[in-house]
Amino acid sequence: MKLALVLPLALAAFIGVARAEEADDVREASKADAETFNARMYAGAPGNKAYACFVRRYDADHLARHPKQKVASMKLLVSAEADEEDKQLHNSFRLGFRYRHRSGDFDSSGSCHHAVFVREGNEVRLGCGVDCEGGGIGVALAKDDKSAIVRLERVRVWQNNKPDDDAERSLVGGADDRSFRLDRTDSSECASLVTDRKELAALRHK
Repeated sequence: MKLALVLPLALAAFIGVARAEEADDVREASKADAETFNARMYAGAPGNKAYACFVRRYDADHLARHPKQKVASMKLLVSAEADEEDKQLHNSFRLGFRYRHRSGDFDSSGSCHHAVFVREGNEVRLGCGVDCEGGGIGVALAKDDKSAIVRLERVRVWQNNKPDDDAERSLVGGADDRSFRLDRTDSSECASLVTDRKELAALRHK
Protein backbone atom coordinates (compact mmCIF):
# COMPACT_ATOMS: atom_id res chain seq x y z
CA MET A 1 0.00 0.00 0.00
CA LYS A 2 1.41 3.38 -0.98
CA LEU A 3 2.68 5.70 1.74
CA ALA A 4 0.19 8.41 0.75
CA LEU A 5 -2.63 6.01 1.58
CA VAL A 6 -1.08 4.39 4.65
CA LEU A 7 -0.53 7.68 6.51
CA PRO A 8 -4.18 8.78 6.55
CA LEU A 9 -5.25 5.25 7.54
CA ALA A 10 -2.86 5.21 10.48
CA LEU A 11 -4.03 8.63 11.63
CA ALA A 12 -7.69 7.66 11.19
CA ALA A 13 -7.16 4.50 13.23
CA PHE A 14 -5.62 6.51 16.03
CA ILE A 15 -8.35 9.11 15.98
CA GLY A 16 -10.83 6.27 16.45
CA VAL A 17 -8.97 5.23 19.60
CA ALA A 18 -8.87 8.80 20.86
CA ARG A 19 -12.59 9.27 20.30
CA ALA A 20 -13.24 6.16 22.32
CA GLU A 21 -11.42 7.89 25.16
CA GLU A 22 -13.37 11.13 24.61
CA ALA A 23 -10.24 13.03 23.61
CA ASP A 24 -11.70 15.58 21.21
CA ASP A 25 -8.56 17.43 20.13
CA VAL A 26 -6.25 15.11 18.17
CA ARG A 27 -3.68 16.38 15.71
CA GLU A 28 -0.22 15.60 14.42
CA ALA A 29 2.66 16.40 16.71
CA SER A 30 5.23 18.98 15.68
CA LYS A 31 8.51 17.74 14.26
CA ALA A 32 10.26 18.64 17.53
CA ASP A 33 7.66 16.75 19.61
CA ALA A 34 7.95 13.72 17.32
CA GLU A 35 11.76 13.73 17.57
CA THR A 36 11.59 14.00 21.36
CA PHE A 37 9.11 11.14 21.50
CA ASN A 38 11.33 8.94 19.31
CA ALA A 39 14.35 9.70 21.50
CA ARG A 40 12.34 8.65 24.56
CA MET A 41 10.97 5.55 22.89
CA TYR A 42 14.35 4.26 21.71
CA ALA A 43 16.43 5.60 24.62
CA GLY A 44 18.35 8.04 22.42
CA ALA A 45 18.61 8.94 18.74
CA PRO A 46 17.21 5.95 16.81
CA GLY A 47 19.78 6.02 13.99
CA ASN A 48 18.95 3.89 10.93
CA LYS A 49 17.32 1.06 12.88
CA ALA A 50 16.05 0.83 16.45
CA TYR A 51 13.75 -1.32 18.58
CA ALA A 52 11.82 -0.97 21.82
CA CYS A 53 10.19 -3.95 23.53
CA PHE A 54 7.49 -3.88 26.21
CA VAL A 55 5.97 -6.89 27.96
CA ARG A 56 3.30 -7.62 30.57
CA ARG A 57 2.18 -10.97 32.01
CA TYR A 58 -0.84 -10.45 34.21
CA ASP A 59 -0.81 -12.37 37.48
CA ALA A 60 -3.76 -14.11 39.13
CA ASP A 61 -4.34 -11.20 41.54
CA HIS A 62 -4.61 -8.65 38.71
CA LEU A 63 -6.96 -10.86 36.71
CA ALA A 64 -9.12 -11.47 39.78
CA ARG A 65 -9.49 -7.69 40.18
CA HIS A 66 -10.34 -7.31 36.46
CA PRO A 67 -12.75 -10.19 35.75
CA LYS A 68 -13.76 -8.78 32.34
CA GLN A 69 -10.20 -8.56 31.02
CA LYS A 70 -9.77 -10.94 28.07
CA VAL A 71 -5.98 -10.59 27.70
CA ALA A 72 -3.65 -12.63 29.91
CA SER A 73 -0.32 -11.40 28.53
CA MET A 74 0.90 -8.94 25.91
CA LYS A 75 4.10 -8.02 24.07
CA LEU A 76 4.71 -4.90 22.01
CA LEU A 77 7.66 -4.37 19.69
CA VAL A 78 8.03 -0.86 18.26
CA SER A 79 10.67 -0.38 15.59
CA ALA A 80 12.08 2.59 13.69
CA GLU A 81 13.85 2.59 10.35
CA ALA A 82 15.18 5.44 8.25
CA ASP A 83 13.70 5.44 4.76
CA GLU A 84 16.30 5.83 2.00
CA GLU A 85 13.93 7.74 -0.29
CA ASP A 86 12.26 10.34 1.90
CA LYS A 87 14.99 10.36 4.61
CA GLN A 88 12.26 10.21 7.27
CA LEU A 89 12.10 7.90 10.27
CA HIS A 90 9.31 5.34 9.86
CA ASN A 91 7.88 3.58 12.91
CA SER A 92 6.01 0.28 12.93
CA PHE A 93 4.60 -2.08 15.53
CA ARG A 94 4.13 -5.76 16.22
CA LEU A 95 1.73 -6.83 18.93
CA GLY A 96 1.50 -10.31 20.42
CA PHE A 97 -0.83 -11.53 23.13
CA ARG A 98 -2.56 -14.50 24.72
CA TYR A 99 -6.17 -14.62 25.73
CA ARG A 100 -7.24 -15.48 29.23
CA HIS A 101 -9.70 -18.21 28.26
CA ARG A 102 -8.54 -19.20 24.78
CA SER A 103 -5.49 -21.16 23.66
CA GLY A 104 -2.96 -20.03 21.07
CA ASP A 105 -0.77 -17.03 20.35
CA PHE A 106 -2.30 -14.02 18.58
CA ASP A 107 -0.55 -11.15 16.85
CA SER A 108 -1.01 -7.99 14.83
CA SER A 109 1.24 -5.54 13.02
CA GLY A 110 1.11 -2.26 11.18
CA SER A 111 2.58 1.18 10.54
CA CYS A 112 3.05 4.03 13.01
CA HIS A 113 4.11 6.92 10.80
CA HIS A 114 2.41 9.55 12.92
CA ALA A 115 3.20 10.79 16.39
CA VAL A 116 -0.05 12.41 17.45
CA PHE A 117 -0.46 15.18 20.04
CA VAL A 118 -3.42 14.75 22.38
CA ARG A 119 -4.69 17.74 24.34
CA GLU A 120 -5.56 15.76 27.50
CA GLY A 121 -2.38 15.73 29.56
CA ASN A 122 -0.31 17.15 26.69
CA GLU A 123 0.51 13.60 25.73
CA VAL A 124 2.29 12.56 22.53
CA ARG A 125 1.39 9.12 21.23
CA LEU A 126 2.16 7.00 18.22
CA GLY A 127 -0.93 6.42 16.12
CA CYS A 128 -0.55 2.93 14.62
CA GLY A 129 -2.85 1.38 12.03
CA VAL A 130 -3.35 -1.99 10.36
CA ASP A 131 -3.80 -1.88 6.58
CA CYS A 132 -7.21 -2.10 4.91
CA GLU A 133 -9.37 -0.79 7.77
CA GLY A 134 -7.87 -3.17 10.32
CA GLY A 135 -8.20 -0.76 13.21
CA GLY A 136 -5.17 0.19 15.25
CA ILE A 137 -3.60 1.12 18.55
CA GLY A 138 -2.26 4.21 20.30
CA VAL A 139 1.13 3.93 22.02
CA ALA A 140 2.20 6.41 24.70
CA LEU A 141 5.06 6.37 27.21
CA ALA A 142 4.90 6.66 30.98
CA LYS A 143 6.66 9.72 32.41
CA ASP A 144 9.73 7.69 33.37
CA ASP A 145 9.86 6.04 29.90
CA LYS A 146 9.98 2.61 31.57
CA SER A 147 6.50 1.59 30.42
CA ALA A 148 4.35 1.89 27.33
CA ILE A 149 0.61 2.55 27.48
CA VAL A 150 -1.25 0.73 24.71
CA ARG A 151 -4.78 1.93 24.01
CA LEU A 152 -7.16 0.32 21.56
CA GLU A 153 -10.74 0.22 20.39
CA ARG A 154 -10.35 -2.52 17.78
CA VAL A 155 -7.35 -4.05 16.04
CA ARG A 156 -7.21 -6.90 13.51
CA VAL A 157 -5.25 -9.91 14.79
CA TRP A 158 -4.18 -13.30 13.50
CA GLN A 159 -3.35 -16.57 15.21
CA ASN A 160 0.17 -18.00 15.15
CA ASN A 161 1.65 -15.50 12.66
CA LYS A 162 -0.73 -16.48 9.87
CA PRO A 163 -2.05 -13.27 8.26
CA ASP A 164 -4.78 -14.79 6.12
CA ASP A 165 -8.56 -14.56 5.95
CA ASP A 166 -9.12 -17.84 7.76
CA ALA A 167 -7.02 -16.79 10.78
CA GLU A 168 -8.24 -13.21 10.89
CA ARG A 169 -9.96 -11.97 14.05
CA SER A 170 -10.16 -8.73 16.02
CA LEU A 171 -9.19 -7.79 19.54
CA VAL A 172 -11.94 -5.43 20.65
CA GLY A 173 -11.50 -3.13 23.61
CA GLY A 174 -14.00 -4.06 26.31
CA ALA A 175 -14.51 -2.89 29.88
CA ASP A 176 -11.01 -4.04 30.94
CA ASP A 177 -9.26 -4.28 27.56
CA ARG A 178 -8.94 -0.70 26.34
CA SER A 179 -5.69 0.25 28.06
CA PHE A 180 -2.62 -1.88 28.82
CA ARG A 181 0.50 -0.80 30.68
CA LEU A 182 3.50 -2.81 29.48
CA ASP A 183 6.99 -2.74 31.03
CA ARG A 184 10.11 -1.96 28.99
CA THR A 185 12.45 -4.92 28.72
CA ASP A 186 15.29 -6.29 26.61
CA SER A 187 14.48 -6.44 22.90
CA SER A 188 15.16 -10.18 22.85
CA GLU A 189 11.94 -10.66 24.84
CA CYS A 190 10.04 -9.67 21.69
CA ALA A 191 11.95 -12.01 19.36
CA SER A 192 8.92 -14.29 19.05
CA LEU A 193 7.10 -11.49 17.19
CA VAL A 194 9.68 -11.37 14.37
CA THR A 195 9.57 -13.85 11.49
CA ASP A 196 12.18 -12.38 9.13
CA ARG A 197 15.59 -13.98 9.81
CA LYS A 198 17.66 -10.88 9.01
CA GLU A 199 15.50 -8.67 11.18
CA LEU A 200 15.61 -11.24 13.98
CA ALA A 201 19.39 -11.19 13.89
CA ALA A 202 19.39 -7.38 14.00
CA LEU A 203 16.98 -7.41 16.92
CA ARG A 204 19.14 -9.78 18.93
CA HIS A 205 22.14 -7.52 18.35
CA LYS A 206 20.41 -4.57 20.02
